[in-house]
Amino acid sequence: MTNGTCVLILTNNTGGLHSFRFEVVKAIVDAGYLVFISVPDDDERAKYFEEIGCQMVKTRFNRRGMNPLADIILMLKYLRLIRKVKPAAVLTYTIKPNVYGGLACRLCGVPQLANVTGLGDAIENGGWLQNLTVFLYKMGIGKARKVFFQNKYNRDFCIKKSIVSGDSVLLPGSGVNLKHHSLQAYPEDGIIKFLFIARLLKDKGTEEYFAMAQHIKEKYPNTEFQILGWCEGDYQQQLDELVKNGIVNYLGPTADVRPFLASVHCTVMPSYHEGMSNVNLESAANGRPVITTDVPGCQETVDDGVTGFLVQPRSADDLIEKVERFILLPYEEKRAMGLAARKKVELEFDRQIVINAYLDEIKKIG
Repeated sequence: MTNGTCVLILTNNTGGLHSFRFEVVKAIVDAGYLVFISVPDDDERAKYFEEIGCQMVKTRFNRRGMNPLADIILMLKYLRLIRKVKPAAVLTYTIKPNVYGGLACRLCGVPQLANVTGLGDAIENGGWLQNLTVFLYKMGIGKARKVFFQNKYNRDFCIKKSIVSGDSVLLPGSGVNLKHHSLQAYPEDGIIKFLFIARLLKDKGTEEYFAMAQHIKEKYPNTEFQILGWCEGDYQQQLDELVKNGIVNYLGPTADVRPFLASVHCTVMPSYHEGMSNVNLESAANGRPVITTDVPGCQETVDDGVTGFLVQPRSADDLIEKVERFILLPYEEKRAMGLAARKKVELEFDRQIVINAYLDEIKKIG
């Protein structure tokens, strides 16, 4: 393969790449590059990339594992892949591809375009694990040609810790496809329906959502609390109990949130940290108000009191207060919040902004 005709993408999840970056990949293909995509899974959504001419490469690894030997093996796999493909640039997403793909790029002398989608618990909680993670990030993205950040907090932290020494830029998250996620008619007045879209993990605010649903459902029977996403083992028993008692309605996972957003009045995302919450952006694009936490990656997606409400992180009491405030709003004010949310993402979070940023940088390299 002739150097300069290919772009290699390293990521830890086919589904996430399809949901949030498909348009970026297609734009690179349309610009004349052959795109190789390295993923660890067997997700059926790989077919969408193959249909536009991408070549999928299986690179197995445990995206949550902390085995140093396994991570060294991953770096060697990336090293071999880069030497084989000879890409003009390597795009990396998520922690392990950023770190170990970045190390491989440095050893091969290939430009890396890294995207920091969030810093995770290790950074947020401090201590020795934060120091180790900072060290790994420095090795991985410290010499990247450009680092794209999804919120100002993450960027400022990485600059303060001297993680990035090269060029960096702030993007509006992954953006949102405003044609795919179009404005949907607001549901009729009646049972007020709330939707929580996430894997049921502690740092997504699962416990706060459960506590809020129990309190509000008892006080306001004319409400429904839905959950859309994978349930991790830690919460299965509690979830089953809540479903049995009619507190929540569990809908399971889905590849398309739009039909579910169509029937609800508001989405709730009480996450402890995000790079930039795609759930919030997609909800707003569909014309739904959002109640979310006042933390980086969530706070940017909501104008408090206009397109939704901001909540103190890890506070079930404040979440209860904001949900109750929403319930008591007149129907037309709820609907107006949804329209304002749509307008906000149109102005600030159009995915085309992200597409242009990547294409401009790749063309400079090419």
